[in-house]
Amino acid sequence: MKPAPHDDTGTIELMEHFARSLAASSRLWKRYLDLQFRDLGLSQARWSVLLEISRNQEATQIELARTLEIEAASLVRLLDGLENAGLIERRPSAEDRRAKTLHLTEAAWPLIASMKEISAASRTAILEGISQRDMRVATQVLSRIAARLEILSNGQNG
Repeated sequence: MKPAPHDDTGTIELMEHFARSLAASSRLWKRYLDLQFRDLGLSQARWSVLLEISRNQEATQIELARTLEIEAASLVRLLDGLENAGLIERRPSAEDRRAKTLHLTEAAWPLIASMKEISAASRTAILEGISQRDMRVATQVLSRIAARLEILSNGQNG
């Protein structure tokens, strides 16, 4: 990893402020959604699992744990609770006999619809007053940061 530039204190301070702002915004956004989803009886862990399964039906538990960046053991407990609540089911994988794929039940779909409505309303409220141009620029910057983090992470793991 390259050291931070020593000749431009303003740049270092700006980078630090940006990193703190990014982390705080992400944390506050999740907390805001968590408060919105509480009326549905869902914790942040549960709603994030349900939303991800709705986006990727037939994902395996391992794939879901990787996507959500949580430990497999923690995910198993969450999935057990969602299965007991009748919201998901595990089915044998067609590609791997040892793996189970995850599917939403019919009972889960109205909940997913409510979650998507709440998410859309939350995005509208959170992003009020931010221009489309600013969102495009921010999205490009965040995409570049994510790509750079992937490269740096893969370099550390390889």
